[in-house]
Amino acid sequence: MAKTITVIPPNINPLTHLPSLINQKRKVAGYARVSTDSDEQFTSYEAQIDYYTNFIKSRTDWEYVKVYTDEGISALGTKHRDGFKKMIADALAGKIDLIVTKSVSRFARNTVDSLVTIRKLKEKGVECYFEKEGIYTFDGKGELLLTIMSSLAQEESRSISENVTWGQRKRFADGKVSVGYSNFLGFEKGENDTLKVVPEQAETVRIIYKLFLEGKTTQGIANYLMEHGILSPSGKQIWQASTVASILTNEKYKGDALLQKRFTVDFLTKELRINNGEVPQYYVEGSHEAIITPEEFELVQDEMTRRKELGRAYSDKAFHSKLICGDCGGFYGRKVWHSSDEYRSVIFQCNNKFKNTVKCTTPRLTEDEIKQRFLTAYNELMGNRENVIADCELIKQTLCDTVELDNRIKQCEDELTVIMNLMQVHIKKNTEIAQSQIEYAKETERIENRYKEEHKKFETLCDDKTIRKRKSKELKVFIGTLRHKPLVLSEWDERIWITLLDTATVMMDGSIVFRFKSGGEITA
Repeated sequence: MAKTITVIPPNINPLTHLPSLINQKRKVAGYARVSTDSDEQFTSYEAQIDYYTNFIKSRTDWEYVKVYTDEGISALGTKHRDGFKKMIADALAGKIDLIVTKSVSRFARNTVDSLVTIRKLKEKGVECYFEKEGIYTFDGKGELLLTIMSSLAQEESRSISENVTWGQRKRFADGKVSVGYSNFLGFEKGENDTLKVVPEQAETVRIIYKLFLEGKTTQGIANYLMEHGILSPSGKQIWQASTVASILTNEKYKGDALLQKRFTVDFLTKELRINNGEVPQYYVEGSHEAIITPEEFELVQDEMTRRKELGRAYSDKAFHSKLICGDCGGFYGRKVWHSSDEYRSVIFQCNNKFKNTVKCTTPRLTEDEIKQRFLTAYNELMGNRENVIADCELIKQTLCDTVELDNRIKQCEDELTVIMNLMQVHIKKNTEIAQSQIEYAKETERIENRYKEEHKKFETLCDDKTIRKRKSKELKVFIGTLRHKPLVLSEWDERIWITLLDTATVMMDGSIVFRFKSGGEITA
């Protein structure tokens, strides 16, 4: 018996999932985006919205949904594009059948984002139309063309990013400084894009530096500023300790500028990373008017380094953690006796006095005793100021010189290069010639140990160089400070205690050995 075959034509479009025989309108949305907030782009932005609204409504087979928009946002990714994300969510929810946009580059310049999004939409029966390229994503050639166009758009973004980066680095190399003025306390944009001092804000900066050198912590300074109603760099009433710390460590306040502190790792993600030597940096001395003198800035850096090394041991209430027990080496702390009655008194004694098995024998001292003895030591120091300065200059020239260290560091670097080359030859030989793997492992370990030993030596030399450079800078600041301080001091000065004194060691007989940053000691 002959077979009878009847063709039953499809009545559902496999891509749009709409009935083929029913003349049903497609729900259509437009997408408009401009990548900057400039006035010129604003006209384009408004024009895109108006154009796609009229374009969709002019088609009798289309039902207008809305035009989704993103203004002033780059297309490199979809992370921060709220309009785009809302459109995709609505499309996946069945509210949109077709998305119309100007071009592939308007949709996304990231190939991966573009293709992933379009394929996700395709699974839900949502088509995209890119007008400039004439691409319908349901077309047989659509995905191939789309892949090509998206790749071209991504390469265009790479080219633009590289050009912008090159322009920025050229500005850095020319010593041109640019900052975010809206959040930069003390400066505004002046002529020829230079930093111009704002007097009122500059006074706040000087207060911050002054308070720090008088012993306050960054949080203490933040509290002071809030108590006195001084606004933060962003114009807010709240100050953070981190904001104070950034002001205290920013070289622009002494009139210099370190350029390219951060750099963009990837043009797609726009991830910024701290520059630890991956790309060039440029240090411009005297690039603009200073708010803080270089000497005061360096004093702050030295004090900040000291406090970090002390860690939580730093106390602004106990002579800034410079008062040390000559018995156990611990810090002297502030103690309040009879805090709630008429016999209240404040004394300073070793924090470990009763913690150790054998208690420290150093005596307790009053605040006035410590201050008076420091004034005596300071006046003795200044009575011999010129000799002290001459000794400091000699120390700088001899003990702080790094020429010999630089030569030894270079020798270590050369030796490390030789060892690494030996390892490469050793590994290559093992891949080309059959040999005992036990002997190979032994030789590998020997080369590795040689490298570790040399690298440890290299690190020790680098640390020594860092210490010498720091000491040289410290002595330079000490000499400068010494020249500008009075020969005789009759009243306690917190700043002089912090800037000139290294440590004050309380001995068992009650005397105090004051060690100044010059290395000289005076007993009072």
